[in-house]
Amino acid sequence: MNKAIENPAMPLTIATPGPERDRADILWQPSAAQIKGTAVFGFMEVLEQKGWGDFSDYANLHRFSVEHREAFWNAVWDYTGVVAEHRGDCIAEHPDEFPCQPRPRVRWYPQARLNFAENLLRYRDDRIALVSHLENGRRRTITYAQLYRDVARVAAGLRRAGVTAGDRVVGFMPNIIETVQAMLATASLGAIWSSCSPDFGINGVLDRFGQIKPKVLFSADGYFYNGKACDSLDRLAAVTAAIDSLEAVVVVPLLSEHPQLANLTGACLWRDFQVGDVDELEFAQLPFDHPLYIMYSSGTTGMPKCIVHGAGGTLLQHLKEHRLHVNLARDDVFFYFTTCGWMMWNWLVSGLATGATLLLYDGSPFADNGQVLLKAIETEKISVFGVSAKYIAALEKAGIVARESADLGSLNTVLSTGSPLSHEGFDYVYKTFKANLCLSSISGGTDILSCFVGGCPILPVRAGEIQAPGLGMAVAIWNENGEPVAGEKGELVCTRPFPSMPIGFWNDPDGALYRSAYFARWPNIWAHGDYGELTAAGGYVIHGRSDAVLNPGGVRIGTAEIYRQVERLPEIVESIVVGQDWADDVRVVLFVVPAADVKLDDALRERIRGVIRDNATPRHVPAIILQVNDIPRTLSGKIVELAVRQVIHNKPVKNTDALANPDALEQFRNRPELLV
Repeated sequence: MNKAIENPAMPLTIATPGPERDRADILWQPSAAQIKGTAVFGFMEVLEQKGWGDFSDYANLHRFSVEHREAFWNAVWDYTGVVAEHRGDCIAEHPDEFPCQPRPRVRWYPQARLNFAENLLRYRDDRIALVSHLENGRRRTITYAQLYRDVARVAAGLRRAGVTAGDRVVGFMPNIIETVQAMLATASLGAIWSSCSPDFGINGVLDRFGQIKPKVLFSADGYFYNGKACDSLDRLAAVTAAIDSLEAVVVVPLLSEHPQLANLTGACLWRDFQVGDVDELEFAQLPFDHPLYIMYSSGTTGMPKCIVHGAGGTLLQHLKEHRLHVNLARDDVFFYFTTCGWMMWNWLVSGLATGATLLLYDGSPFADNGQVLLKAIETEKISVFGVSAKYIAALEKAGIVARESADLGSLNTVLSTGSPLSHEGFDYVYKTFKANLCLSSISGGTDILSCFVGGCPILPVRAGEIQAPGLGMAVAIWNENGEPVAGEKGELVCTRPFPSMPIGFWNDPDGALYRSAYFARWPNIWAHGDYGELTAAGGYVIHGRSDAVLNPGGVRIGTAEIYRQVERLPEIVESIVVGQDWADDVRVVLFVVPAADVKLDDALRERIRGVIRDNATPRHVPAIILQVNDIPRTLSGKIVELAVRQVIHNKPVKNTDALANPDALEQFRNRPELLV
């Protein structure tokens, strides 16, 4: 018998998709046996056994998860085995109130007490927890038992340094085992972890860490990238000299066994910071919304926003996504190419809570003639392989056939994020990797440290589409009038609160910055800033960022719609497109980076226009196409349309320190072609 369920307090505003498209569009369909072997199938069976209804398909499960969020999140808590001192009877206070006003606001599990690190260190056996690969070929492993012991010793070092709950500890670190250990040790005490990758410049680091006043800073002495050993100590000295809150600086030897610390006041080596006779961890039991991470916006329009994420919401959301959406399990080897300056690092590390083996790689993804990551699938038996859409596009451009580079027999899931994965990218993976795998494009952001829409191992994969909305996420596409729509483009919104929302912004005492970031457009509705579309099959397509949408003749065009067409041409390596204000309208301006030995001439321009016109619409065709040698991008690798748009309109770019290659902007400045 089904339990009686009251109607939710507010009407659900999710557009209902139309009939399923023709099955010819399906690139992969899980078999009945594959479906029954998934965690999400087992989860649906548990819900049915508890009398919550008939969960014969994903649509029913998603509907339940957003209409009855409290029951759903409790079920996720139980199914994933959250470790907690106490959960409490109350699941959510003010469950329908986003933090779009000072008070009241939703508060999840207000009576709960738990520790994030304890959940990631629940396994303490001899299975391999972490495998570390450096670009120079150095490989290390650590078991779950060793990880627990080493984290205990780092935590004791932090405690000796005076770190307590709420203090900030930061990492200027490559993606190595010590970074994970430092984060877990920090979280075990209830201190707050924040990190950026060692390729950040001095000002980029100070723009981030300088705002949050850390007590301890971890850094390696350098890193390896693109065949070079890159020293970090000079930049580290400048950073530490400028942050007066620091009481300890800890250096991990990576380039040298004995790095020189003479210019670093108060610095010590990693091995000396640890307390060697400690083998047990004390996990501080803290509220569900106790701060865990401080993440950063890109900072291209000013100082980066410091986004504070809570321990419980991050944990519960990541457990849900890993177990139910990725089907991650103890026997998996899980990899995501990321630096410590991107949220995917935090997402990857949460995989420890499932007991899987995590592969950490630090270096260029295109080392070894573009083969390094593909070969790792074979040597490390990777089963879940995560990369950016740009990486997949680069492999395709290079003509690499993945299955000829390595044995991909262990691989069952490919994850893609960072930017929209094109139809051609989907086709490329199935043609050159293997036919029987789940290719899940996922989309969310640093703002929620997770996904709004993503993969689902029990649903088919269609080219160019993200499979499904995330469980518990009341996602919709709204038009400019705030109406849910399907089959047309609009703003991606979330109409109900969810546990992984930020608990606030740092240095935003009244919450004004937080509210203006997500709730300025519609009251009590999260507007994420993505321009997307709900498809007839119930999947999603992301067409780009809303603030980068082009508007020629009043027609809104997502930038990804143009990138997809341009970058299918072998003559073009990559591109960036912006709208230029012109003659009381907007004209589309496309900048392209041609392949080596290719010149952008009139014939190639016509080819580009023809491909766009034939595969999109005449409105998508750029008025001007210009050549550049480089595309400006953020430190986390995302291209910056807004910065380019500012430059071509002779407006200042407020924070070029947020860019990995700020000099690239000069190619767009004062172009005579844009004056006619």
